Amino acid sequence: MRTPAFGAALALTVASLTGPAQAHPPTTQVDVWVTTPDRAELLHERAPVSFHRGASERTTITVDPRTTYQTMDGFGASITDSSASVLYRLSPADREQTLRKLFDPRAGIGVSFLRQPVGSSDFTAAAEHYTYDDVPAGQTDFGLKRFSIAHDEQQVLPLLRRAKQLNPALKVMATPWSPPAWMKTGDSLVGGRLKDDPKVYDAYARYLVKFVQAYTRAGVPVDFLSIQNEPQNRKPSAYPGTDLPVRQEAAVITALGPLLQKASPRTKILGYDHNWTTHPGDIASTPPGEDPETDYPYKLLQTSAAKWIAGTAYHCYSGDPSKQTDLHNAFPSKGIWFTECSGSHGPNDTPPQIFRGTLTWHARTLMLGTTRNWAKSVVNWNIALDSTGGPHLGGCDTCTGLVTLQPDGSVSTDAEYYTIGHLSKFVKPGAVRIGSTSYGTTGWNGQLMSAAFRNPDGTTALLVHNENDEPRSFAVAVGDRSFEYELPGGSIATYTWGRTSADVPRELPLESATASVNGADAGMLVDADGSTVWQSKAPQAPGQWVQVDLVKAQTFRQVALDSGGNIGDHAHGQSVAVSNDGSSWRTVAGGTSNSQLTTIDLPPTRARYVRITQTGTAGNWWSLTDVRLYR
Repeated sequence: MRTPAFGAALALTVASLTGPAQAHPPTTQVDVWVTTPDRAELLHERAPVSFHRGASERTTITVDPRTTYQTMDGFGASITDSSASVLYRLSPADREQTLRKLFDPRAGIGVSFLRQPVGSSDFTAAAEHYTYDDVPAGQTDFGLKRFSIAHDEQQVLPLLRRAKQLNPALKVMATPWSPPAWMKTGDSLVGGRLKDDPKVYDAYARYLVKFVQAYTRAGVPVDFLSIQNEPQNRKPSAYPGTDLPVRQEAAVITALGPLLQKASPRTKILGYDHNWTTHPGDIASTPPGEDPETDYPYKLLQTSAAKWIAGTAYHCYSGDPSKQTDLHNAFPSKGIWFTECSGSHGPNDTPPQIFRGTLTWHARTLMLGTTRNWAKSVVNWNIALDSTGGPHLGGCDTCTGLVTLQPDGSVSTDAEYYTIGHLSKFVKPGAVRIGSTSYGTTGWNGQLMSAAFRNPDGTTALLVHNENDEPRSFAVAVGDRSFEYELPGGSIATYTWGRTSADVPRELPLESATASVNGADAGMLVDADGSTVWQSKAPQAPGQWVQVDLVKAQTFRQVALDSGGNIGDHAHGQSVAVSNDGSSWRTVAGGTSNSQLTTIDLPPTRARYVRITQTGTAGNWWSLTDVRLYR
């Protein structure tokens, strides 16, 4: 709720994103799609709602189109050898129907990113693991005369070509699980390292380039290429894998970069392609006397090979998505891609348990957790498996796909189909993530979590996950307009709308600002993170205050006090005072509120310090997730 400024009525004047503010802006329709954990609704299109002028008393997700983050490349999974085998068990008509459900942006979910194994992985339907240049034990092929992608021409490439026909915006990433065995110590695809020989590094680089060229000729250009899947997974369970230390990955990239730039300029090299943090098992398997390289992506981006690296790829099996932001802050010019996570289950879990658990974990951790931490893609593992979680040759026996082939021949859609679908169907390649307040955490705190995107055509997609098992009512605000909604417990919603004429102020960056309460640090008030909450720990009473130091004097016209999901903990009365020296104060606004988000209009005000003082009385604590200032 907006509170009036002291003195004469003061109107906030800001530039509209689409032109001058209108006296009576047109109604903007919001389309709504919902998925619930009990499967009662599965990407179900509900009745639309509309924006209206004014604020709401509810917890309010503020969408800020003026604040922008990463550009999105796409969302999807992998057509592994196993996935291809499963899809080819279907009749041609059923296979086509399934592909449309997956890749067609209108009839299906519009999967827009595929990560393809270069050779064999654990999800292989073949009797033996393979690469594209296998030779008898003890032999070599430095000339790569035996190189061939004939294996993929049987099933994988026809599916990829059809997928690109259904969704021309589809991007393809390629990742090897192992170089050919003759390049490795131990002469095996399972385990071992690249031989430490410049001739081997050169041969492996040329092998990867030949793969990219062969796929391009086959009608599937490769947009991204990583050097090794999970380079710290030293003991893969009977499936291809390679221990590739930073120095070896850098050596391969140094050889590969110039060759790839000449052969396929569109193909970007991604580094690492492993977990958010080094898995304890990978640390334990480090050879004696060697560095476990728990800072692998940092070390890689500090090598001279970094000039060829577009960014870093991450997996989900250790750590949490916040590590992506840590790396982004250290290397802001390098991109972040999230490239693998498989749903999995316990041996005694029932299908409803598997669906609910996978949906809610993937929603908060991948769908929203990775994108709010700079990921340009969200990619699951297998796009299709059978009801036994296979076929596979070593590796995971409890993994799930986006779709499952059932014993009766039908194809069911799994939780990952919907978590990816809520993104891929509505967030188009080239979309930019924009600002949105989010109160949930990847660790579950029962609040609302969100991410918002502006598509290339100017439309907006907002994804919201209700972490709580109970329904949650909330509002969504864009500038001076908002709509209200109630989302069932555990459910996901995507809201889409066209260009709006709402007045949207420009938020003042507070990265360097500090906040305090009675002299004590309260940095969570200016961390732009709605999941961190400052609380008074006492009933509201006149005289309680919080203060923001902008470091230097700046001009602003609006103050927003966000109490998030802590219902009733908004300031029932407040005054705003400003100062340039922290000693002499002048009051510029005040009033009462009954809203979780209180937006206070000011005259144009220039100051270094801002102090908000509680003037009301209530039995509730005073809680604030964020204090925001707008120009």
